[in-house]
Amino acid sequence: MTDASAPRAISPFRRFWSRFFEDRIAVAALIVVIVFAALAFLAPWIAPQDPYDLAGLSLRDARRPPGYVGSGGYVHWLGTDAQGRDLLSAILYGLRVSIQIGIAAGAVALTIGTTVGIVAAYARGFTESVLMRVVDLQLSFPPILLALVLVAVLGQGKMQLVVALVTAQYAYFARTAYGAASAERAKDYVEAAAATPLSGARIVFRHLLPNAMPALIVVATVQIAYAIALEATLSFLGLGLPVTEPSLGMLISNGVKYMMSGRTWISVYPGIALIILIVAINLVGDHVRDILNPRLEK
Repeated sequence: MTDASAPRAISPFRRFWSRFFEDRIAVAALIVVIVFAALAFLAPWIAPQDPYDLAGLSLRDARRPPGYVGSGGYVHWLGTDAQGRDLLSAILYGLRVSIQIGIAAGAVALTIGTTVGIVAAYARGFTESVLMRVVDLQLSFPPILLALVLVAVLGQGKMQLVVALVTAQYAYFARTAYGAASAERAKDYVEAAAATPLSGARIVFRHLLPNAMPALIVVATVQIAYAIALEATLSFLGLGLPVTEPSLGMLISNGVKYMMSGRTWISVYPGIALIILIVAINLVGDHVRDILNPRLEK
């Protein structure tokens, strides 16, 4: 017979969100991320202009200041860029491109890196040595340098950029997964399970992977923000997306040459949007790390 007055156990999911909402800064950052993601998703429906539609652009509207009424009849609230594109519309579509690339690169890098790290931790021996030496060798190179080389070889485009970012980032997930899985693999209950007829896949998915996921979730939030920043850097240098793609990095690059002439809005507004997005994602990731890491628990 159970005691009705005994307190109910709080599920880990509810406990996580209860602690998350204790930090107002993290909650505000999460709201910003959600709003930006919603704006990016709804860009085709809420943007005043389609920046991909070359027929709808007019060079007469190029480099117009904020608040200018263009030839299309609507107000360019944030002004226009050098191609006559409505800057607000270009930023919305740029957010869409940046978030898509960041999530795609982060998800693929998470999958590949986790697989490499878990396999190395479980297999041990020669397989562990080979896989982790490759990971360590890649971690010795700066990610931006590796991404620059790959983009220069593969060329411009979304798919090429995602491949370059995944190659530059998967090693971080592999090292994190390997560290967490190795600590769990050395425990007695896992050694006992490995001595039984249980399949390796069952041991991996029931014991090693679940214990590595909290650390991997934290790394994923940081690496998504890093992928967005790295994509913007490559596009700013002219090695990321082509000129026709209104990514935030490309928009900033397009306006740099006009900064000295006073047309600062072309670069400043996309730069502000990029900074806010990256900082918000990092703040969410930092708070998630504080919650999931028992050593940081108050």
